This record gives sequence, C-alpha cells and structure tokens, in this order.
Amino acid sequence: MRLTTALDQISNNPITEFQNLTEILDPTIVEEGLSHAGVATIRRRKLPMESMVWAVIGMALFRHFPMRQLLNQLDIILPNEQRYVAPSAVTQARHKLGSDAIQRIFELTQEQWHQQASHPDWCGLTLLGVDGVVWRTPDTPENQVLGKTSNQRGKASYPQVRMVCQMELTSHLLVNASFDAVENNEMRLAEALIESTPDASLTLFDKGFYSLGLLHHWHQAGAERHWLIPLKKHTQYRVLRKLGRHDALVELTTTPQSRKHWQDLPPTLQARLLTKKINGKTVHILTSMIDPKRYPGAEIVDLYAHRWEIELGFREMKQYMLQNRMTLRSQKPELVWQELWGILLAYNLIRYKMILMAHSLPGIYPNELSFHQASLHIIHLLTQLPYVTPGNVPKLVKDIVKDARQFILEHRRERSYPRALKATKNKYPVKKKNAAHSLK
Repeated sequence: MRLTTALDQISNNPITEFQNLTEILDPTIVEEGLSHAGVATIRRRKLPMESMVWAVIGMALFRHFPMRQLLNQLDIILPNEQRYVAPSAVTQARHKLGSDAIQRIFELTQEQWHQQASHPDWCGLTLLGVDGVVWRTPDTPENQVLGKTSNQRGKASYPQVRMVCQMELTSHLLVNASFDAVENNEMRLAEALIESTPDASLTLFDKGFYSLGLLHHWHQAGAERHWLIPLKKHTQYRVLRKLGRHDALVELTTTPQSRKHWQDLPPTLQARLLTKKINGKTVHILTSMIDPKRYPGAEIVDLYAHRWEIELGFREMKQYMLQNRMTLRSQKPELVWQELWGILLAYNLIRYKMILMAHSLPGIYPNELSFHQASLHIIHLLTQLPYVTPGNVPKLVKDIVKDARQFILEHRRERSYPRALKATKNKYPVKKKNAAHSLK
C-alpha cells in the first residue's frame, strides 16, 4: 500500500487514536518536558498539550498535511468534541506549548536513545560531527527579524535561520543543535554545543570552524573530548618534535582577540599535525589526540572522510523527511523555534528505529540503511496503529524492524572524478554573434 493511500484511509477513519504513538515515545518524557516548560495541561482542553507535542512531531512526519488538517485527521482533540478546529485555536495552542517543552523532550530522548544505541567507537572514542545548515522561513513581517543572507546579486527572498548540529556519525542520531537568526556566526552557535558534548568522544569539524579558543574549550570542558579539523591555509605553527614520518607535535599561537573572548585561553596550544597524500592531494589534519601510542596516526587522517555523514543527515531531513518542502510552516519566530525542534525530534525518532533495525542485522551500521526507504516504511507502519487494538500495538511497533534487510544500501562508490567549482552565472547579458559571421 502506498503511503499516500494509507494516509488517505486514516483521514476517513473516525476512530483514529494518534495517542497510540506513546508506545514509541515514552509518555513520562513528554510529561517531564511539559512540566519543565510549565505548560502541563491542568484542566480539560480541546487541544491538550500532550497531544500538541505529537502535532508538532506530525508537522515533520506528515509534511504534506496543513496544520489544521493534521489535527483534525489525526484526532489531536478530545473525544466528543467538534471535528473542526479553528486556525486561531491551533495557533493559540502552539503558542501555549512554546518551544522549550519540545527542546526538553528532544534533549531527554536523545540522551536515552544514545545510551540504548551502544554506538561503535574508534580507539574508545565516539565519533561525532559538527556542521551548519540554513533553514528558510515564510516571508512574513514577524519573521523579518531573522534576517536574510546576501551576496553580490542582493538578498535572499526569504528570512532564514542558521543552525549548527552535532551528530553521532555511525547512526546519524543527533546529539544537540543550536540555532538563531541567520546573521549569527556558526562558531558562536557551536559554543552552545560544548556543554552537551559527551566525554570520550572525537568531534570532526569542517575548516570553517577553525578557532583555537573554541577547540581549546571543547577539549578542556570534559574528559577526553577530542577534536579533529583540517589545517587552515596559511596557519602559522612551530614543530616541537617529530612523532613519525608525516606526524608531528606542533605549537600554535593564539591571537589577542581570541584570548579576550576566551578568558582561559593560553598564549600557545599544542596539537598534533598529520599529513597524508590522498588522490594526489596533500591533506593536513590537526587534532588534540597527541598520544601516538594510543591514537595511531595512520588512521587519523582517514577518519575525516566520515565528517560527510552529517551532510547526508541534513539531506535526509530536508529532501526525504520534509519531502523537499524547503520553507518551514511557522509565521512567527517563536513558532519557528518550536517547529525546528519538532523536526529534529522527528528525525531522531526515525533514526532511533533505524538503529534497532541495524541491531537486528549483524555487521550492519545504521548509516548503511537507506533513510528514504526506511523512513517511508516506519511512517507507513505508524499510520497502521489506529487499526489495531491497544494490546497489539507493542507487536506492531516491534514489526518495524522485521523487514530491515531490504533497506541495506549498496557499498558507496568512491568518487571517480575530482571536485570542480561551477562557473558563476554572468550578471551581464551576453552579446550573440552575428549569424552571418558565425557561418564564416
């Protein structure tokens, strides 16, 4: 059965109970998130806050449904109430729920799911990635405060939000995220991720995050919180001693500006510099893992290729889960924050189910399963919950991992051609040659 057909059947089913999804998301976590934000439902309401949490998640999972239709079709209202929900009631309920509750539920679920996932590691370190992404919002007067990116041709057409995410790379399960108006710098947003970074981890950064203050604080904030980043062009350093043929312990000098921003930043930092030629190109990698006995240099440079997994994660969210609907729904900034946390929570929910799928397949990592096909399968099975009795719901949820083998991806092919920059479009009209002249 096609997913669209299943969703159409749900819309015609008068006994739909979206609350059956509590078998997938622990209701005690939902209650704690609502209590944390101070929005727990005390009296009988047509749109209870517990159901509105699922509505926000549903905004991401069922992207093609308008918000009001989503509530009516999935019965996010109390029994015996009118089937119609006015747009103003939906907006009021979302404002009452706010974004803090959804953020808290995201934080609690990611902590629980990471503990249950048992991620593979490298030399005892969990592999994490950090990178940025931009989200487009509706062009409303309220959203203008979010700002727009600009280039030589002018400003973007829509207000935008800049987000920096932290992701476990073997499962694509998100650890945390930080976002704000698009004018904010990615490195400043990354600072908000330091506290939530787990110990015994290795975080892979793009060279755009090169900041000795950020990297030093990242390493010092916990036990064995290591980082790895490409050496920025024209970076000055002094070799302290050789650790191998293409391996050295180096000293980096910090700037007065960075020491002013980071009060505990010393004048110099020590790091490990590794060099390797890949496909004829020399690659230089800096890392805080300075112990050559514990962290073999021959493998460190190759680890950086795994940073691309977080880029794939962003594509999974925008292209597959949100079905290429690049503009968010929310008309106001406070609801934009709520919607974004809902998207991240919905993505993690699917990714956690894919982790369970991978655990049923020996030797297969979660990032070796097709997100596009697995997410369609998971959402399709979720739509079947209204058709089963409460006693059979746990069995159906377990059946989500039953057909996991069909989602295994073929081994990724290595790039057989070098990357090339596309020529920018000429902003001036090109004069066409005279037809008669061209025949000569």
